[in-house]
Amino acid sequence: MEKLKCVVPERLKRRVEESHIDDLPSLSSSLLQLFLSLPQIHQLISELAAEPSTQAGLCGKNEGAALDLKQKGNQCYSSGDHSQALRCYSQALRLAPIDAHHTGKNLVATLYLNRASLFHKMGLPMESLRDCSRALEISPCYPKVWYRRGKVNATLGNYEDSVHDLSVAKDMEPSIGGKKQIERELDMLARHHEKTTAKPASQKSVEIPEIKLQCVKTPDKGRGMVSQFDIPQASLIHAEEPYAVVILKHCRETHCHYCLNELPADTIPCISCSLPLYCSQHCQVQAGGPIHIPDTMVGSNFKPTLECIPEHKHECQGVHWPAILPSDVVLAGRVVVKTMEQKGQFTDVPNLSETLGLCESYSKMSPESKLELHIYSIVLLFCLHHSFSSELSINGDSASQIVILLSQIRVNSIAVVRMRSNTNDSYDQQDWFQNFSFGEAEAASSVEQVRVGQALYKAASLFNHSCLPNIHAYFMSRTLLLRTTEFVSGGCALELSYGPQVGQWDCKDRLRFLEEEYFFRCWCCGCSEVNESDLVISGFCCVNPNCSGVVLDNLVANCEKQKPNVPETISNKSHLQVHELKDIDIKKVAQISLDQTQSSFHVDSGYCLKCGSYCNFASRSKEVKKAWTDFRRLQDSIASKDTCSTNLPDALRSLGLLRSILHAYNKGIAEAEDILAKAFCFIGDFEPARDHCKASIEILEKLYGPNHIAIGYELAKLASIQLALGDCTAVYKINRLSAIFSTYYGPHAGIIFPYLLVLERERSRIIQ
Repeated sequence: MEKLKCVVPERLKRRVEESHIDDLPSLSSSLLQLFLSLPQIHQLISELAAEPSTQAGLCGKNEGAALDLKQKGNQCYSSGDHSQALRCYSQALRLAPIDAHHTGKNLVATLYLNRASLFHKMGLPMESLRDCSRALEISPCYPKVWYRRGKVNATLGNYEDSVHDLSVAKDMEPSIGGKKQIERELDMLARHHEKTTAKPASQKSVEIPEIKLQCVKTPDKGRGMVSQFDIPQASLIHAEEPYAVVILKHCRETHCHYCLNELPADTIPCISCSLPLYCSQHCQVQAGGPIHIPDTMVGSNFKPTLECIPEHKHECQGVHWPAILPSDVVLAGRVVVKTMEQKGQFTDVPNLSETLGLCESYSKMSPESKLELHIYSIVLLFCLHHSFSSELSINGDSASQIVILLSQIRVNSIAVVRMRSNTNDSYDQQDWFQNFSFGEAEAASSVEQVRVGQALYKAASLFNHSCLPNIHAYFMSRTLLLRTTEFVSGGCALELSYGPQVGQWDCKDRLRFLEEEYFFRCWCCGCSEVNESDLVISGFCCVNPNCSGVVLDNLVANCEKQKPNVPETISNKSHLQVHELKDIDIKKVAQISLDQTQSSFHVDSGYCLKCGSYCNFASRSKEVKKAWTDFRRLQDSIASKDTCSTNLPDALRSLGLLRSILHAYNKGIAEAEDILAKAFCFIGDFEPARDHCKASIEILEKLYGPNHIAIGYELAKLASIQLALGDCTAVYKINRLSAIFSTYYGPHAGIIFPYLLVLERERSRIIQ
């Protein structure tokens, strides 16, 4: 990218800097003409979009490498190194061509058989069963696979299926000795079988939103979504499949490239290239299209159903560019291809703004970002040109449409997230708490949102942002769901958070993030009115020990002064309108002047907002920085599983120092208390762990409010520690966190956070 930027002459860079949307076709044509004359661009495209037969094999199939991995996997299997054998077989499946044969058998089918045998050995019968079925779909006349599936079905108690599979294996087995062995297996199976009647699996009903929404124009935020009628708390208001989605690079080895769920052990590769991994054959087909296997290789049950336009098919030629280009550029390619497929024309990139109806951000971008968009649009256009056998024209109009699309993706795409924790939802209820250790307590608190994908949702892009949102977004597979977190009156804007919320970051950091990422200045009530959370989250305490006021540094104070809702009767710009959050009394931290027309207070950095005492920031900041050195050491000890005993006394002294310098509701104190709770869990001392956890939650409740989802995750940790102590009051914490999770996730709470089900089972055990 940097090399291509350098070859753009200054006159064109100035045109890019000054350009607007209307200038794009002409500007794109000029840049395109420049790049067509450069050998560098042709070399780049040759590397990105080379034919599989001419490339080094970054994304292509490689039979030789697959055979080497198969042999290595067999050796590891024989030596008992099952985890390494699994890695070898799975990687070999990614590289093996579907039509490759070895020792008279289809290589892919053999690899599935080998992995199925390994899974059976490892005590994973369901994974083994799926791999056997995959092998039979490719090679239905493979007696060893029928035999293995019969054995696996026997392990699972599927008597009729086991008898069928073993009988087929006996009929296909060419050797007399092999037939007699299978006959003995069938006789043994018949003697030990006890017929059972399987209960039909209950089908969970799918929750469908019943709230009718409408798009309206607002004077300050443009388009937005509202409902004409009141909406109760925890109501599902919207569910939507993505127009296009792409997995992020750091999740390619851990999550399914179609549904974005975590990959199981029995991963399925793409049939034509070595880049994607899928969790099931359904996802493989939906992403890459119908699998074309010679008729002689296909079993009678192999009938994949395609539900949508295959999003990976145009990338599935062994080419490099889907693996190398940034995720948002690959996403743009998927949007372009899907739109062309829907319109049935492939000669030019269509007008995507008309199709998607998304706002663009091109004019607000920096010159550097604009130039990047132009270069990526030209590179992507060349790559798509190769994918469509030169049918797609390379011209300025098509390039300009991709520039607009990339600018739309920057501000309209949504990060698809998953909740990640170290918890294991398969605990044995009878002995879990007899064996409770730091692992379970710490894992309950090690919950974080992980970005796994980037997607465009056309309707969801109409919902506006607020740092104090009234709706919450989450995902089930690729599906986006929006749920109200509070009662919303009819006609009131439905707003979600595009990033950090009040209580998570202070106002100045939120504003900077939104301006840099989404190119707008937030005017929500959390950013336009003074609230206690923004004042105390990074505030210092007053030097007067009897005063509960807060002292702000210069950056925070200046941000608060700039909040715009200033009554006209107040000439002093240091006086601002005040927004009081639920259950929070701002008068405890700042001197408020109230009358019938206004509520305001005076903001000066370095002075207490309540009593006016002066604070020396320089010396206090230095002490805080020194105190945090002890906590970082303690964190390092926990992360490396080293003993914490030597670092704990220093961290406890530093906590006292922080409490004497920072405001009582400063988020840094909550983080310090949380680190100490984890450290005490680590050494098995749960009573101080509980006390520090409670102290952290008390601060976070002031910053977020008592019913925020962040509090729910902290309560899960506290309840785990209480259960480890045999403290029956954990029941109340579990009740509370269950209510919070139900508000944010409805009936999907246990799926999003499986550890919740464990805690609820323990609650039932205690009550009984």
